[in-house]
Amino acid sequence: MAQKPSIPKGTRDFSPVEMARRNYIFNTIREVFYLYGFQQIETPSMENLSTLMGKYGDEGDKLLFKIQNSGDYFKGLTDEELLSRNAPKLASKFCEKGLRYDLTVPFARFVVMHRDEIAFPFKRFQIQPVWRADRPQKGRYREFYQCDADVVGSDSLLNEVELIQMIDTVFQKFGVRVCIKMNNRKILSGLAEMIGQADKIVDITVAIDKLDKIGLDNVNAELAEKGIPQESIQKLQPVIMLSGSNEEKLATLKEVLAGTETGLKGIEECEYILNIVKAMGGTKNELELDLTLARGLNYYTGAIFEVKALDVEIGSISGGGRYDNLTGVFGMPGVSGVGISFGADRIYDVLNQLDLYPKEAVNSTKLLFVNFGEAEAAFSMKVMAQARQAGINAEVFPDNTKMKKQMAYANAKQIPFVAIVGESELQEQKLTLKNMTTGEQQLVTPEELVSAVKAC
Repeated sequence: MAQKPSIPKGTRDFSPVEMARRNYIFNTIREVFYLYGFQQIETPSMENLSTLMGKYGDEGDKLLFKIQNSGDYFKGLTDEELLSRNAPKLASKFCEKGLRYDLTVPFARFVVMHRDEIAFPFKRFQIQPVWRADRPQKGRYREFYQCDADVVGSDSLLNEVELIQMIDTVFQKFGVRVCIKMNNRKILSGLAEMIGQADKIVDITVAIDKLDKIGLDNVNAELAEKGIPQESIQKLQPVIMLSGSNEEKLATLKEVLAGTETGLKGIEECEYILNIVKAMGGTKNELELDLTLARGLNYYTGAIFEVKALDVEIGSISGGGRYDNLTGVFGMPGVSGVGISFGADRIYDVLNQLDLYPKEAVNSTKLLFVNFGEAEAAFSMKVMAQARQAGINAEVFPDNTKMKKQMAYANAKQIPFVAIVGESELQEQKLTLKNMTTGEQQLVTPEELVSAVKAC
């Protein structure tokens, strides 16, 4: 008996309905990217390991899927090396390539390789899958899509303003209410300086970032565990619990961080971004200055963003920020950038829970022509050509079989309209159009059929 087929853990098949919904997400995001002047690029699924290794830290390196060399990959290895069972060392010998871990490092490599062909500032977007050899669990996969947009080669904060507007536009199109949270890496660095713990910046912000999940007491306990004195922890309390409008928060921060040049620079940047957004009419969704937002402090250097859905319990569904020296690791220093990434898989879950998919995003076929024989099918196909020319997704049932089976096919595919051509219809050169939702039927000419279906 043949073994039942399966797929690797952490990967998924997608049905036609699921693909239609995913494409709706990708197409909506892509349209907004184009609207704001971004250009699409793609990079290979696999990169040289020398491009990927060392860019994500030790843990990230362990999560890279490495690709075994073709041919005699043992060539050049000694028996001693083989018997050592040193997996990392052996992998470096017979694996020269790996699947991309994210879209950012390949993008940095792309910019360096194509620097003479690129007009800076370069506004690019990518919608492609990435792979991580992580432990699969709910909401975490080994293969998943990222939808990234970045501007490189510009220090202007107008780029941050546009990214906020893009986020706002995308979720307006989806009909999802969100809160766009913003902070600045320089403010967080200023806070660490203010309490005399500049060398503990990562520990401080990692703890603060957990406030929503573990509460204030546990955050303070974690800070103490990291060796931060109680006096310093107490100085942080008013800032951690800061409330009020964005303007009120910034006013308080100016007093608290008055002695830190870095912190004041971060406040100035946030103030500028918020003022420009306000001058342009603001956002439909809430834009909140959130001092507990941290987001990968080893990576970001300026403004940082995170987006939370308001009507569904789920993690962040978009995020990003400003980073300096994107391309420095590839020998091209000094190229600053800012970008965002939309979490397509989480957005998919949000739209599912809120049932926000438009019908046309799921129903690929809008009109089915029933097949009652050769002559009837020939007439149907002629009318079908007219329907397709008018932009109606249409198909004819290929086999002359029982009406019940053909209607079951229409129901299974959730096709909203069925066109029936029997002997009497053929004589009159007309069709019976059935609305599968209401059950109503009407005898129409080919032109009337196209108009009726197109109008719905």
